[in-house]
Amino acid sequence: MTQPNPIDWRAPSLPLAAGAIVAPFAAVLQSKAMTPIGLVALVACILLARWRQGGWPWPRGPALWAGLALGGWGALSALWAIDPRRSLSEGLVLVGMVLLAGAAAEAVRRDDLTQRRRLGHAVVIGLAIGLAVALIDHLTGNAIRAGVRGLDVAPPNLAFGLKPAASVMALFLPLAAGAWLPGKARIGAMIFGAILIIILPGDTAKLAALAGLAVAALVAWHRCLTRPLAVLLALGMLATPLLLGPLTTAISPQVERLPPSAIHRLVIWDFALERAAEKPLTGWGMESSRIVPGGEEHPGTDRLARLGVTRPDLLHWFAQPHLRMLPLHPHNGPLQIRLELGWVGSALAALGLLLLALGAGRAGTPAAAAGALASGFVTFFASFGAWQNWWLCAAALALAIAVGMPGRGRDQPQR
Repeated sequence: MTQPNPIDWRAPSLPLAAGAIVAPFAAVLQSKAMTPIGLVALVACILLARWRQGGWPWPRGPALWAGLALGGWGALSALWAIDPRRSLSEGLVLVGMVLLAGAAAEAVRRDDLTQRRRLGHAVVIGLAIGLAVALIDHLTGNAIRAGVRGLDVAPPNLAFGLKPAASVMALFLPLAAGAWLPGKARIGAMIFGAILIIILPGDTAKLAALAGLAVAALVAWHRCLTRPLAVLLALGMLATPLLLGPLTTAISPQVERLPPSAIHRLVIWDFALERAAEKPLTGWGMESSRIVPGGEEHPGTDRLARLGVTRPDLLHWFAQPHLRMLPLHPHNGPLQIRLELGWVGSALAALGLLLLALGAGRAGTPAAAAGALASGFVTFFASFGAWQNWWLCAAALALAIAVGMPGRGRDQPQR
């Protein structure tokens, strides 16, 4: 009988595998835990590569330079930003994350094939644990998350915390395509995982999971489909700020049929587009959305009427004191980059997405890499702030894992 290969405790892929197992469960308890988990996994991967391989895994590739250029432009925006310190620090953080992700990807790419095969298994195990805990927490009225916080009764807003966790698991779900499991078991695990994510709160996470699996299936069928995917992502980054204005105008005759929260999203976009038009080339500075002039004001009746909102009950809803014109960020990644970094930032971000998607076609398991990228883009498009550290760490960890997972027909790491 063949003995299983032992785990090499010095393998650079081991910290990434550990991160994949721990991340979904930790994200259920507290999404911000992704920051230390991602950082520790990436740094440990790089240090082990230095120890094991005898040299530093220097990052490389055109996507790396596009990411560095975007972070550098963000740091440079401190020269004209409303809050120069924040813009400088966030730009440098993005540069650091790009370097960490690139170095970890290079380290795991050079790791032993046998050790890299465990990455897919780690993803499946982590998702199974995270989804099980999330489902139990959801069905018990957030009892698990309330207990962790020392609360006897879960407050209503605690349920919101499951949405970021669901987005993290939607990001990792397509990576299961790289697990060295029988085909039916692999497909069944991904479909079952998507069903559980659909049960959990968070519309964006549902869409991200479905998009990730759909893209993974298409790329598994034909690898060269990563090329049109790359073009679509780049065009989505550039075209979204141009299309949101006409979209709000087209919806205005029927806007009062939408939920108030959806109408508020249209108000946010309308305001952000106005401010973005004032500084089209350079933007207001990285992470300036939270303090852009006028963002703290309430939506006025004139703006609401222009968007088609005149019903008294909706006007009363918008009169609530906590509602702002722009709360922290526009809830749309392409629009946030356009607002903060102008067309220069949008072009750099589009170039980075284009190169990442093209690189997914050269990964060991292109379906896993492309699916994770598609899932992440949906979340970036419709949910959290573009520069939130916990989300950047989750994306960097997923990227390094996607690069490290070998395909079944490949016996050597790509050089």
